[in-house]
Amino acid sequence: MGQQRARRSVLAVPGSNPRFVDKARELPVDTFFLDLEDAVAPAEKEAARDTVVAALTEGGWGDRTRTVRVNDLSTQWTYRDVITVVERAGHALDCLVLPKVTGPDHVRWLDLLLSQVERATGLQPGGIGIEAQIEDARGVTEVDRIAAASDRLESLVYGPADFMASVNMKSLVVGEQPPGYDTGDAFHHVLMRILMAARANGLQAVDGPYLRVGDVDAFRASARRSAALGFDGKWVLHPRQVEAANEVYTPSQEDYDHAKLVLDAYAHATEVRRRGAVVLDGEMLDEASRKMALVVAGKGRAAGMRRTRSFDPDQLG
Repeated sequence: MGQQRARRSVLAVPGSNPRFVDKARELPVDTFFLDLEDAVAPAEKEAARDTVVAALTEGGWGDRTRTVRVNDLSTQWTYRDVITVVERAGHALDCLVLPKVTGPDHVRWLDLLLSQVERATGLQPGGIGIEAQIEDARGVTEVDRIAAASDRLESLVYGPADFMASVNMKSLVVGEQPPGYDTGDAFHHVLMRILMAARANGLQAVDGPYLRVGDVDAFRASARRSAALGFDGKWVLHPRQVEAANEVYTPSQEDYDHAKLVLDAYAHATEVRRRGAVVLDGEMLDEASRKMALVVAGKGRAAGMRRTRSFDPDQLG
């Protein structure tokens, strides 16, 4: 459950705009989603499916994770989005993003439909993952059940704009603290709820977009808040946000090297010295230290990092 793909930067690409699609191929993002939902006008929904299929089948995406956001289940477009994209481009698709998920039945519906289309078209059963977007109060209150709804689930995604509207938050700036909230973080609770549900079910957690695309410093500050909690990445809406996202959600070289040293030191202590704890450079290490180091090392490995320090058993106390 929950494949651990790199999702530091997740680029939103309007599915109805071939120019934006071509530009997206040049950007150093981990993941992209071709959007059939909010970025596409109602009159363009059907034509956008053809653009998305062409974009996927033409390739040129390198090793990026290839996803499509379909319309939400309150609309008349969702089932046809899934059938058209998966029938015609399922071989070039990694995941579908389902927006405005308010309960586990939404995820189960998509899982069932995907299974039917995969069987009908000869695709690998279960090969296409699902990302569930949590965007309102109902979704947050149901997030634990949502996260456990399907083995196809790979990540939970926070949708800040719709969430802020759903709770009547006093702000029009998506991602910023609402006026009058000058202590703490107004979004801490919802971010932690999503993160806990994700981790309890082996899933990744992805932060939503920051809409003021011209303010990279503010984007970076927003990203740092969720990265500090443990989120794996953030949606980006503009090329100038990509570098900041990749930077914030990648461990520093120092932290990555330290994590690798911790893993080597703990392995040496338990397997060679037959001890359950050891001191490395004045730091006591035990099984909990190993688990924390695995997280940092895994994120660094997903980002393509290489260690710059080697382990020496003489470092151990």
